[in-house]
Amino acid sequence: MQTSIFIARLIGPVMITAGLAVLLNRQSFDAMAEEFLASRALMFLGGLMVMLGGLAIVLTHNVWTSDWRVIVTLFGWLLIAAGAIRIIEPPFLYAGARAFLRHRAMAMIAGLVWLAIGIVFSLLGYLH
Repeated sequence: MQTSIFIARLIGPVMITAGLAVLLNRQSFDAMAEEFLASRALMFLGGLMVMLGGLAIVLTHNVWTSDWRVIVTLFGWLLIAAGAIRIIEPPFLYAGARAFLRHRAMAMIAGLVWLAIGIVFSLLGYLH
């Protein structure tokens, strides 16, 4: 349980900050996203970092229970998959990401989703 709480406390504030950054700096986010997608090196390094984060979660917290802790494990596996896709097959990401960026409301939706995930993890981590 302590590992679950620690990871939730770690993820929550980071996701809240990322969500707020996107919501409050929409134009900067769009420009940054385009730069990221244009750089194979950034995509590769980003994939390594995301995959490492996911592996760190799964290796310390591969918990399959019927309570909130499974969300932490699922988040770790999601990060592993997202990182692997960025490393192995970035063109798979390009088309979807560019289509995503073309729709004005999508960045706001992404920011709200990240904010919501951060709030959920923070509540789960800090209220236990």
